[in-house]
Amino acid sequence: MGNRLSKIYTRTGDDGSTGLGDGSRVPKDSARVEAYGTVDELNSVVGVLLAIPGLPQEVGDCLTEVQHELFDLGGELCIPGHQMIRAEQVTRLERVLDGFNDALPPLKEFILPGGGPAAAACHLARTVARRAERRAWTLARAESVNPELLKYLNRLSDLLFVVARVLARHERGAEVLWKHQRGRKA
Repeated sequence: MGNRLSKIYTRTGDDGSTGLGDGSRVPKDSARVEAYGTVDELNSVVGVLLAIPGLPQEVGDCLTEVQHELFDLGGELCIPGHQMIRAEQVTRLERVLDGFNDALPPLKEFILPGGGPAAAACHLARTVARRAERRAWTLARAESVNPELLKYLNRLSDLLFVVARVLARHERGAEVLWKHQRGRKA
């Protein structure tokens, strides 16, 4: 593969538009750009999580695969009509999620985001994944979007929640449970 980005700035976006992967131009705040931009942000947040030392190997391997798939997913959103995310990838996320979740105690209370630096970063990734899913649904209301892509983002946020629980135990040994009506006087 040759040099794809030999010049980083082009000045073509100075008018508030950007080029899609198919060569068409759209406003920078279009639903499509919002969707793939949020997926790019999610991929960056996962990268921050992966940069934290001491992650369990299986978590690191899983999240590295997710980063590759998010790059594909963003590319799919950048090229109208293009499909890269498949049902098998959604099924793989479900299988990995179940594997991590099986080792955790049942969740009986809400937990607070946190539990250590990696767990907190994973919770942040989870919330960005939810936003990416909302942005993709906004796009899907106006244009055709691969249904597997929408499912992938939904399962990914679930996976990140479970991985945050795994990381909280790995880092601190426990999660902080939400205390309903804390500090209220009767």
